[in-house]
Amino acid sequence: MVVTNAALTRFLLHRLLNHWQAEWHYVLSHFGIRRFTHLPTFVSIEPANFCNLHCPECPVGNPTLLTGNRRQKQLMSMALYQSVIEQIKPFVHTLQFYFQGEPTLHPSLPEMISMAHQEGIYTIVSTNAQLLTRELCERLMLSGLSRIIVSIDGISEESYRSYRQGGSLQRALAGLRSLHDAKQQQKAHTHIEWQCLRLKTNEHEWRQIQQQYRLLGADSLIFKTAQLYDYEHGHLLMPSDLRYSRYQPTDGHFALYRPWWKTGFCHRLFTGAVIDTDGNVLPCCFDKAGQYTFGNIQDKTIRQIWFSEQANAFRRAVFTNRESVPICLNCTE
Repeated sequence: MVVTNAALTRFLLHRLLNHWQAEWHYVLSHFGIRRFTHLPTFVSIEPANFCNLHCPECPVGNPTLLTGNRRQKQLMSMALYQSVIEQIKPFVHTLQFYFQGEPTLHPSLPEMISMAHQEGIYTIVSTNAQLLTRELCERLMLSGLSRIIVSIDGISEESYRSYRQGGSLQRALAGLRSLHDAKQQQKAHTHIEWQCLRLKTNEHEWRQIQQQYRLLGADSLIFKTAQLYDYEHGHLLMPSDLRYSRYQPTDGHFALYRPWWKTGFCHRLFTGAVIDTDGNVLPCCFDKAGQYTFGNIQDKTIRQIWFSEQANAFRRAVFTNRESVPICLNCTE
């Protein structure tokens, strides 16, 4: 799909100015100057709030991890999505199609991406690759998708299924290959990224993954530390080499490691927002139970919600004492 120069430049200046403001306001916050006269520069939406896998450290795959996290299975309606696009297109440069559920479960995902692409918005999808048929991969490439993250945590069935429970490594690799083939056939520019969690169960395969990811169809490889919930006394999924864990031993127990320059500050607070399948606007992807809803986009505009008292109250709480905000306690941002 070709995007015209008009689509790319229509809101370019506005988006650049908004991005510059957001970054400048973040810098100023380090000096005690807190301003929010800008709007979010990127938004994550949730096409589906349910998943086809049962990953043990995911609140969707394992609902017992968080209280108040049980939601009725739901897809984002196209009417709601169209409203989101119309509201955010003047100032948002990136749209992420993931929050908690598996986005490829939404039958109209390629059409959703295409709508954003036609407005010159950079689009990203993150998937477990279990549903990436040849037909879907072709539709994704034709949609103008900018980047797709394929989560594959291992290169043997044993290591893969130890975390991606209910999934199949061979199905994930077949999906990755289908993406690669569709990209070549359509002469698409979509970047295919393999993302692998660093886990105890797959640490013996990291080097092999590094050696083979391009041969298996990916353009790049990202290793990511795993978010765990019950980590205070260690965890079976923690890598042997704790340099690759976000939790470090401190005074006889494990604690989240956050660099000193991030203590009390949050870049994402200034730049992003999440919109779930119901239209609730949340501060970030760590608010998995929707505890800090700023408002609902079906009742108010994103501009009204971003500058609402609920949003400002949350920001004040983070600025005053970030450690007192529960969703911040497991965040390395």
